[in-house]
Amino acid sequence: MAEKRDYYEVLGISKSASNDEIKKAYRKLAKQYHPDMNPGNKEAETKFKEVNEAYSVLSDEQKRTNYDRFGHAAFDGSAGAGFGGFDGFGFGGLDDLFETFMGGFGGRTRTKRNGPQRGNDLQYALQISFEEAAFGAEKEISISRLQNCSVCNGSGAKPGTSAETCKHCQGTGQVRYTQSTAFGQFVNVKTCDACRGEGKIITQPCESCRGKGRISKNSRISINIPAGIDEGQTISLRGEGEPGLRGGPSGDLYVTIHIRPHSVFKREGYDVVCDVPISFAQAALGAEIDIPTLDGLLKYNIPEGTQTGTVFKLKGKGIKHLRSGIRGDEYIRVNVEVPVKMPQKQKELLRQFAEASGDEGLEQKKGFFKKMKDIFKE
Repeated sequence: MAEKRDYYEVLGISKSASNDEIKKAYRKLAKQYHPDMNPGNKEAETKFKEVNEAYSVLSDEQKRTNYDRFGHAAFDGSAGAGFGGFDGFGFGGLDDLFETFMGGFGGRTRTKRNGPQRGNDLQYALQISFEEAAFGAEKEISISRLQNCSVCNGSGAKPGTSAETCKHCQGTGQVRYTQSTAFGQFVNVKTCDACRGEGKIITQPCESCRGKGRISKNSRISINIPAGIDEGQTISLRGEGEPGLRGGPSGDLYVTIHIRPHSVFKREGYDVVCDVPISFAQAALGAEIDIPTLDGLLKYNIPEGTQTGTVFKLKGKGIKHLRSGIRGDEYIRVNVEVPVKMPQKQKELLRQFAEASGDEGLEQKKGFFKKMKDIFKE
């Protein structure tokens, strides 16, 4: 099995990165390697899973602390192994340190760690259209997650058999040993090597899951996208993560939303903005034109004398607020288009128009150029 890459390296961030920097790096990479953006690309699929795994650890404060301390070993049951110090006492963290000095004096007994354990949370990046974000939608996604083996029902033992109580730790998952030092004898507690802290040993493992009790499967999950959701927001699906161990609850699934840009509309909060081209004649004389909205085309009267860049407001034609359901507004910005190539007849008509309004226009032009001449005169 290939050695796992450093999670900070996977996300391309420093070990001092803030939560916002971690989230920003994740969104960028998740979008880059998402299966929908790279259909059939196995390498991109592998990197997408790697990015999600790194984010699930670094975005969780406790998991990140453990990872910074023990690296990948923090999640494979070997955290603390090999740590020396205090002349070889072999302490594995503050709990072991406390028990080493207190155990020999009738101190506390370490909490049993082979009880129910909550399943891992999962991350998923979902791309939706502009309209789906505005009006809401129901989407179905496919995720790969560990599930309890259907053959052994998650026990890990071959059907018809069961796990046996570990004889080394008598089912506690921990063993105690006495250590002599210059200060006297101390009792220490460590995870049982024989059962790896499980308290039970599977002598006849299930052939389907090879004794692990869980196998990776693709699952299809339906997601309700609420109307008004915005870029980067996350939907939480309780219990849709990986199943827990030893009867523990399942983790959660967090779906981060990414919205594809629209060819016509731009979003500003719960409002939408749209640029609409109109002709010189429509701007000068006024006209009824078709305006695109999220609900379809709408007839709108442009008043005469409209200047390019003028903005008109369509109340209630924007996007629904997530909580109140009230829709924002749509803002129409008109741009007067000047024709590049005109037939001779149209040019002649424009000349006649210019001549008809020429006296006043000519005086205005003369006044403008006179001011410019005065400004730059030595």
